[in-house]
Amino acid sequence: MENSTEVMSFVLAAYGNIGEVKYLYFSIMLLWYISICVANTVLIVVIYMDRRLHEPMYMLLCNLFLNEMSGSTAIYPLLLSQMFSDTHEVTLPWCFLQMGYIYTSASVEFCSLAAMAYDRYVSICCPLRYSVIMNTGRVGMIILLVWMYSFINFIFSFSFVIRLTFCGNVINKVFCDYHLIIKLACSVSILNNISDLLFAFVTVVIPFSLISVSYIKILNVCLTTSAENKQKAITTCTPQIISLSNMFVGTMFHFVDSRFDVVLLPDKVRIILSVYLLIFQPMITPFMYGFYLPKIRQSCKRFFV
Repeated sequence: MENSTEVMSFVLAAYGNIGEVKYLYFSIMLLWYISICVANTVLIVVIYMDRRLHEPMYMLLCNLFLNEMSGSTAIYPLLLSQMFSDTHEVTLPWCFLQMGYIYTSASVEFCSLAAMAYDRYVSICCPLRYSVIMNTGRVGMIILLVWMYSFINFIFSFSFVIRLTFCGNVINKVFCDYHLIIKLACSVSILNNISDLLFAFVTVVIPFSLISVSYIKILNVCLTTSAENKQKAITTCTPQIISLSNMFVGTMFHFVDSRFDVVLLPDKVRIILSVYLLIFQPMITPFMYGFYLPKIRQSCKRFFV
């Protein structure tokens, strides 16, 4: 029988004892976090300042950039502070708060990509009705629904965790992980065990299905349209496809690492894979959209060259 003493904090065991290298890791992570914030903020400012970019697609992009910074803020400040901690402890409230930020941000990311896929579908498949269907008011409502959907989704899943009593407090990751926290509970019901799967279904499968339908319809139109329209579709859709692919790969890494003991991989590789999404996605998004979309690229040149 495991000790059922009330647990007030969790230990993030994946940090281990990194010795003097912590100063190098800290510098790299801090620089990366600052770069993420700067890159996303710059693109938000560019879109806001250039009236020609006050279109539905760029409003949805601003929401995506804002979410990248929000998701990064959920992981990097705690990660940086833990590098100089001897115990690597985090209190339950802070752990739950971080978990809420990370998982809500992931849901917002997938839902935002679904909204952007729908925007591209309307633009390419129904160009004459685009200004009517995707007006400013409707885009604002879509963004609001994305955040409400993601927040309610997490609150529903979190309700299965908040009532648990924990018999262990060691999490073998560098951040608070939903499934690993459930595994530390003294007793777990079937609903507790599958609650993270339900969250994954609502967060990943439903938006991914909507995205797939949108791009299948876009592909059908591209097969019968002119070469110029095909190029336009490729230019605007490529960043979304790359972002979605990266999100999907990162989610798979996270799912496998949380549910299975990947003993064949070195600990450092497992840690990198577990935070792959949190490290690379916030920088891939501004880089891809800033590089691929001609209007944003031209606006950046006007402002900074």
